[in-house]
Amino acid sequence: MYLACHSYYSLRYGTIAPEDLPRLAKTMGIETLCMADINNTSEAFGFISACKKEGVKPVCGIDFRAVDPETKQQEFRYLAIAQNSEGWYELCKHLTEHSVALHNIPASAPDWKHCHVVYRKLVKPIEEFQEHEWLGIRPGEVHALYSSPLRNFLHKLVVYAPVTVQDEEHWRLHKLLRCIDRNIILGKLEPRDYAGQDEHLRHPDDLRKAFERYPQIVENSERILASCEIEMKVGMENNRISFTATIPEDYKLLSKLAMQGCRRRYGAQHERALERVRKELQVIHRLGFSSYFLITWDIVRYAQSAGYYHIGRGSGANSIVAFCLYITDVDPLELDLYFERFINPHRSSPPDFDIDFSWNERDDVTEYIFERYGRQHTALLATYNTFKGKSIIRELGKVFGLPKADIDTIVDEPLADAKHHAFAKHIFRYGKLMEGFPNYLSIHAGGVLISERPLYYHTALQLMPKGFPIVQFDMYGAEDLGFHKYDILSQRGLGHIKDAVDLIRENQGQQVNIHDIARIKEDPNVRAQLRSGQAIGCFYVESPAMRGLLTKLHCDDYVHLVAASSIIRPGVAKSGMMREYIERFHRQAEIQYLHPVFEQNLKETYGVMVYQEDVMKIVHHFAGLDLDESDVLRRIMTGKKKSSDTFRNLMQKYFRNCKERGYSDELTHEVWRQIESFSGYSFCKAHSASFAVESFQSLFLKTYYPLEFMVAVINNFGGFYRTEVYVHEARMAGAIIEAPCVNHSRHLTHIYGKKVY
Repeated sequence: MYLACHSYYSLRYGTIAPEDLPRLAKTMGIETLCMADINNTSEAFGFISACKKEGVKPVCGIDFRAVDPETKQQEFRYLAIAQNSEGWYELCKHLTEHSVALHNIPASAPDWKHCHVVYRKLVKPIEEFQEHEWLGIRPGEVHALYSSPLRNFLHKLVVYAPVTVQDEEHWRLHKLLRCIDRNIILGKLEPRDYAGQDEHLRHPDDLRKAFERYPQIVENSERILASCEIEMKVGMENNRISFTATIPEDYKLLSKLAMQGCRRRYGAQHERALERVRKELQVIHRLGFSSYFLITWDIVRYAQSAGYYHIGRGSGANSIVAFCLYITDVDPLELDLYFERFINPHRSSPPDFDIDFSWNERDDVTEYIFERYGRQHTALLATYNTFKGKSIIRELGKVFGLPKADIDTIVDEPLADAKHHAFAKHIFRYGKLMEGFPNYLSIHAGGVLISERPLYYHTALQLMPKGFPIVQFDMYGAEDLGFHKYDILSQRGLGHIKDAVDLIRENQGQQVNIHDIARIKEDPNVRAQLRSGQAIGCFYVESPAMRGLLTKLHCDDYVHLVAASSIIRPGVAKSGMMREYIERFHRQAEIQYLHPVFEQNLKETYGVMVYQEDVMKIVHHFAGLDLDESDVLRRIMTGKKKSSDTFRNLMQKYFRNCKERGYSDELTHEVWRQIESFSGYSFCKAHSASFAVESFQSLFLKTYYPLEFMVAVINNFGGFYRTEVYVHEARMAGAIIEAPCVNHSRHLTHIYGKKVY
């Protein structure tokens, strides 16, 4: 009977969390429940999972509504219920088509093969209703059937008792949400704008009693729900399974590319590199990630063919295969980076590559991905923008019609009751209820999904103003379903580098190879520039704090720049580890290592844990846990799952192994204390290493071509400082700054010789 339950993903309409719907149903003895959110599919999988946990049969549908162009009111079109996964595909595809084409939902449903459709009014004579089409009757409308011709068509009528709120208080909250959605004050809200007060979960006996004169209507409703079975596939098979035709061919191609790249990167006889490449390839193939590497390689290959610069960063830089495929320029052998930090058999969440492109080139790369892998199989991830904090007070303040000054007082002085408007107590009361509710869907910073089956089997797609569609779930939903994401990100630092190279070629006729990283890192003039702290305009090292740190450390090489890029981060600096690192740098001969393991494995950071990988090293070498177990322990300690059985088992293994190795309890607990306290703010070494590569490229350009480099920084409109600082920096480097000139100026700042227009 419960065909139309709304969660709070019926945005600014419903008030019930998806996981609460089956919990409420269970308390009333309801065995089957259909969640049908308004034009939304965000939490379908979460609802299915919650139902299974509570022992309630899940059914999924969509409440299709359209905005009337004249009244701007959202009007009910039809309720569609999926009979199976094919039906869910039909519904999601239908919603997507109208979202992407920006068309309103039509008044009548298509001729679906795997769905039921419930109308609220006769869009055509009821005699013409097909087998899957029904007319919904509210409990309050039963009495009208006695004198209605519909009495002769009881076989086409079903119970329509939508669920929107939990109770009367949440019904009042629902009205406030409707005001926020309509952007009106409470006094302007009309009955057609909001749900009826009876749209709560009613006991089955109540509904049966309401329809006791027409039991066939109840039977029709129960028969619909009984005919529905919804399942969503979970796991690796949701991702594009192969880049080539088959998985074995993927492995063959990946092995060939990796070995070729290894010879180019290291030479033909580098046994250590070759051995690690072979080891990683075996793990990648065994865990089914060959296509993931090849698709990332394909994305980077396209960008290179178009002349775009990129930086491969994140934990993906721990992989020598990624280095050999030129996905990253971070050498994991040089920095002793563990592959297990990126991929290991015990890792529950899928890995992801972070690929940075210039801010004005990323959209073209994204467009390539959509065209290459198909628009039914490709989408950006969503994020849920929720009601929280001060935004709730401002939204509700407007709904209650408070002047801006009164709203500002409540926001700025929330505890000053005497200064508050009388409605403030209502704002706080309902604000607490709606805190955390999703408000609208936005775009994830750069996550892209590429699926094997069309994404409609899991979600509808929603077109965003950026021009690309998103799935209607976020990164956590993607992780639950087993999707891998490709993070296609942007930053202006790469724009500085690319534009500088173009300006050098145009202004000086020189072709600069900015990708010869090994030579740039060893260039004595670049290292001197780094040591001096003269790095204004250079990516990640131009802030006063960073330049001060560089001079304090006399930092002039890649390894120490990687460390500096990590310890400057707020968590590390606030903990006192940055100060400890600097002190140990200046008194290296006096360092007292806690244990020889710290000296052997953290010598480059003077026994101070600086990176997430350092946690893995200590747990592995000090306590004897496997590297993959060490990474799982690190991940749990940085998250919120310390109560999990996995964490307890690994912690017990740590203490058990330490005891077997003969460590004192004092030493064992002190090392554990340091690991536990550090892991909460640790930073991935591969991230720092990737940033340091880009910093060296910027420093190289600033050292040898300062004028062109500063013009490029100015033209990318980003950086730590205002534009005039970069103009002054160019002047200090010998540039002649000219006023705008009708004969020489361009749309962007340009350089001719030493003259900058």
